[in-house]
Amino acid sequence: MDLPELLIRGRRFVWGARTYVMGVINVTPDSFSDGGRHLTPGAARRQAECLVDAGADILDVGGESTRPFAKPVRPEDELRRVIPVIEEIRGFTEVPISIDTTKAAVAQAALEHGADLVNDVSALSFDPGMAGVIARFGCPVVLMHMKGSPGTMQIDPRYDDVFREVREFLADRVLQAAEAGIPRRSILVDPGIGFGKRFEDNLVLLNRLDGFAEIGCAVCVGPSRKAFLGTITGREKPMDRDVATLGAVAVAALRGAHLVRVHEAAWTKELLQVVDAIRREGISPEEAVPRRSTGLADRSGPTAGTGGEPPAF
Repeated sequence: MDLPELLIRGRRFVWGARTYVMGVINVTPDSFSDGGRHLTPGAARRQAECLVDAGADILDVGGESTRPFAKPVRPEDELRRVIPVIEEIRGFTEVPISIDTTKAAVAQAALEHGADLVNDVSALSFDPGMAGVIARFGCPVVLMHMKGSPGTMQIDPRYDDVFREVREFLADRVLQAAEAGIPRRSILVDPGIGFGKRFEDNLVLLNRLDGFAEIGCAVCVGPSRKAFLGTITGREKPMDRDVATLGAVAVAALRGAHLVRVHEAAWTKELLQVVDAIRREGISPEEAVPRRSTGLADRSGPTAGTGGEPPAF
């Protein structure tokens, strides 16, 4: 299905031309993978620089952990974490910034201070004011499926048909977003890997990702470092799952993902160059240029896991 291109901060996102990369910047003390590593604006900027150097197309800044059993964060605390980071990042790059939040007040402040789109894991369902903020700013939004809330989502999640139920949920949320004044062309959908899903549910959703194209929106997916990869590989620590993540990203791209959300961007970009070339049976000259970075974008800074690993997805 041909989708209209999206213009974000002067950059054209031509869905289907290649698979785009959203790089994660967690400004939280308790994220499942790298909690506490990027809390200060300076540390977050260094991570953003690594991601930009590696070729990330979007930087996703979040100030509230959505790992299983995470406790809610007050809006004022979330704002105190993300606004200085967004300002710091905007000071050195024009790469689009996404604010990962479920709160309308946080989204509005982030958009006012330089963010360009909203990534809402509740698909606009947690805060009745969120849709209005997005419509007023005319910004893109990622609507994600989650069963329950971060505090409850992994307590025995069950589905009769996980693909059908997730697709129907997202299709309904797209309709509601459109009714609230958000253009369909500005909406992306995300099946929510690890968010209220059993091990086998994650595998089904990734394997049938192409079925979400029927909704008529670009598809975003975030398998990065999730627990189902640890179950498959035996890697207990999330930061040891980057190679496994590449396998999931390759499948996602071949199954039609338009945007992948990852912690590590350098190897992901290289992988996607190959996968996209095979998928299209060709590569354009401008895509075949050498990149400036070949290392793991998320390996700088202090060792993750100090004081014990937080629960993983």
